[in-house]
Amino acid sequence: MQLHVARPFILAITNQRRSGSSPAPLRSSLSAEKVRLLCPAPLALGRAEVTCCVCGSLRLRRKEPRSIYGAIWSAVAAVCFMAFKCQRDSWVQQFTTQVVSCCPAKLSTETGGKKETLQGFHVILEDTILFPEGGGQPDDRGLINDIPVLRVTRQGPDALHFIQTPLEPGSQVQLGLDWERRFDHMQQHSGQHLITALADLMFGFKTTSWELGRQRSTIELDTSSMTAGQVAALEQSVNDKIRARIPVVVRELAAGDPEVEMVRSRGLPDDHTGPVRIISIEGVDANMCCGTHVSNLSDLQMVKLLGTEKGKKNKTNLVFLAGNRVLKALERSHATEKALTSLLKNGPEEHVEAVKRLQNSLKQLQKNNLNLLRDLAVLTAQSLKKNLAQEPVLVLHRKDGDSEFMNIIANEIGTGQETLLFLSVGDEKAAGLFLLAGPPETVEKLGPRVAELLEGKGAGKPGRYQGKATRMNRRAEVEALLRTFISEQITEQ
Repeated sequence: MQLHVARPFILAITNQRRSGSSPAPLRSSLSAEKVRLLCPAPLALGRAEVTCCVCGSLRLRRKEPRSIYGAIWSAVAAVCFMAFKCQRDSWVQQFTTQVVSCCPAKLSTETGGKKETLQGFHVILEDTILFPEGGGQPDDRGLINDIPVLRVTRQGPDALHFIQTPLEPGSQVQLGLDWERRFDHMQQHSGQHLITALADLMFGFKTTSWELGRQRSTIELDTSSMTAGQVAALEQSVNDKIRARIPVVVRELAAGDPEVEMVRSRGLPDDHTGPVRIISIEGVDANMCCGTHVSNLSDLQMVKLLGTEKGKKNKTNLVFLAGNRVLKALERSHATEKALTSLLKNGPEEHVEAVKRLQNSLKQLQKNNLNLLRDLAVLTAQSLKKNLAQEPVLVLHRKDGDSEFMNIIANEIGTGQETLLFLSVGDEKAAGLFLLAGPPETVEKLGPRVAELLEGKGAGKPGRYQGKATRMNRRAEVEALLRTFISEQITEQ
């Protein structure tokens, strides 16, 4: 069995059979690249205890592993690596590894507001280049052979890869990484470290949390406000560091190393074991982190601070873009600028004033239109009044009306009439508004039934019931309902 290891170490493995036989230690020196463990044939064990002689402590204790090889590998992965391949080398995009286990699993997803539960499998590999979510960084996407990996999560020392096709434990597989997604995460995450460090150094603003969003990222700072001048100065300093091409170094320290207490951190996870991973920006920052990062600040290209927003509990959210996201934002802005230039028939520097003029014109037109609509409502009501004596049910629909238009008509006609008034506005084949007015007892009975027919909702007061409808094409059914009700009342009298 061959193992890839990060550095030389000695494994001391104690085998203890269920029969209670005395422990038989097995020691093997492993080189820094590939080594072969000189072990006896695989043995079914009751317990395997593996001690890392680099840090000198027991790190893994598992019951009933399938073989001594499995116990050794789990120990090496959990103890001496303490990092996946993606963390030891964030730039690897293809990788060959072996399946350790494959178990049935479910994945809850949400697309476009629709929740769905997918059936599939959690696959654990000997090592992986697909980062499981952690440290504020989302998980990677990629392929195992040609099978899409839909989610990667961490469970103790293992990374769980969710796929929808089972794999045979012990089989060799080829991993492929979605590099565009990974590199974007590396740029945003390293950018956050740099911004956080300089915000603290320059202004004493501590970072309390951060979010790597799909289009922009946010750093929550422990300050009630941040001036435009401070934002500009911070952005200048951040980009100066990027142009200085400062290295970003990943180190591992023993958990008890005094240097661990000197680095910036919000604490380790409860299930953390083994060495502590430190991300250092030389001369700027040292911080505990499990995420993937660039190897030099120049890989960030540039950072743009988009400004601040009011945060929770007297905090401030600083919004930023790093690397390729800045270029994509510039592309979107340029495309928008070109479109506005074509529509407004002027240069970019005149866009704002042109839009203000259009807004003022629109407000005036809307005001004029409202006045005309009110006048039309009054005239319409006067026309309807002429038919009150002859028609027990008056029906009117107008596509471009509104709630005020209907209420003006209802007010002009008055509530003292025995006639039922059914008004509606909006697209005849889509959603709209409706109003039913007339004798209070009749309206109280029929109002909810009208709303039900139109597949809408409404509310009322004595003599009037109005609401929203989703099926305006059923207005004819409402009219039939009203006329039938009135006819039945006349017959009963």
